[in-house]
Amino acid sequence: MGSSAAIVAVLLLVTSLLLHGVDGILPKCNLFEGSWVYDASYPLYDANECPFIEKEFDCQKNGRPDTFYLHYRWQPSSCELPRFDGEDFLERLRGKSIMFVGDSLSLNQWQSITCMLHAAVAQAHYTSTRTGGISTFTFPTYNAKVMFSRNAFLVDIVSTPNGAVLTLDSIESGKIWKDIDFLVFNTWHWWLHTGRKQPWSFIQEGNVMVKDMDRLVAYEKALKTWANWVNDNIDPTKTRVFFQGVSPDHMNGSNWGESNPNINCKGQMLPVYGTTYPGGQHPAEAIVEKVLQGMTKPVVLLNVTTLSQLRIDGHPSLYGHGGHRDMDCSHWCLPGVPDTWNELLYAAFIQN
Repeated sequence: MGSSAAIVAVLLLVTSLLLHGVDGILPKCNLFEGSWVYDASYPLYDANECPFIEKEFDCQKNGRPDTFYLHYRWQPSSCELPRFDGEDFLERLRGKSIMFVGDSLSLNQWQSITCMLHAAVAQAHYTSTRTGGISTFTFPTYNAKVMFSRNAFLVDIVSTPNGAVLTLDSIESGKIWKDIDFLVFNTWHWWLHTGRKQPWSFIQEGNVMVKDMDRLVAYEKALKTWANWVNDNIDPTKTRVFFQGVSPDHMNGSNWGESNPNINCKGQMLPVYGTTYPGGQHPAEAIVEKVLQGMTKPVVLLNVTTLSQLRIDGHPSLYGHGGHRDMDCSHWCLPGVPDTWNELLYAAFIQN
């Protein structure tokens, strides 16, 4: 297949979920265009009955007084998003493994789906282990593994005598991704960190090493390295690849129409009304879409950005790991927004 034909084929596969619906259940529909509606049948699980949920995501236990945010459902504009069926998901995962690879937003999504599955098969035996940087949640009855590999940048950080180096053209860690049946990737949250939160001292590409560069440029270079790894190493007949999309933060109120930019997610109790986010497209989202369109192997973009931008109410804020000492407008309360990310993942499973 010529390169142009291959790219066209990839684009058709990546967008088929948006355009053709799910397994005959949905009409032609963009699942990622819609709004949030109140639904008393949500959430899909009770955090009190998910014993392994991380403290930083359990906003109710951490004292969040409002509960309205728990009861929102994502409603596409012209169809229905299939409700998550945990038993069916596990049947489709029987004898297989799924790995979420990325930063703490991938942890957020992994925690969400383990809670959703545990709620669906509450009596099923499970094991939860952590070895190195890999956490594995196993349902022995189904011989199914739900894994999380913490990897904030996807590309490598290498220790040197002069300090840690972020290598934009190297993915040695990709060795552990092979032989996984379903891979869900994510990276963005750490790319803008500076100072003490920045885990590297230099950036390197080829033989060129610099102290810093435009972070969006660096992000695109790293994503292209990841894309090349997928193109070179993934057999689509054995492994399905997904990209989570870009999870937004809500630290600047002017992005959703507040007159005071210092307003953040603190005290927000309602989503942004409607189908569009006043702040427009996230710059990293545009880069993700550009890189995926240039790939020769199929990748499904879950495209969580816009629907998550609308949920200014969904963050831990004061009710996360740091309490009043650390305002968290980046991660998400559970139950919450990542549950919808996993409903979109389930819709993709049904389509296949």
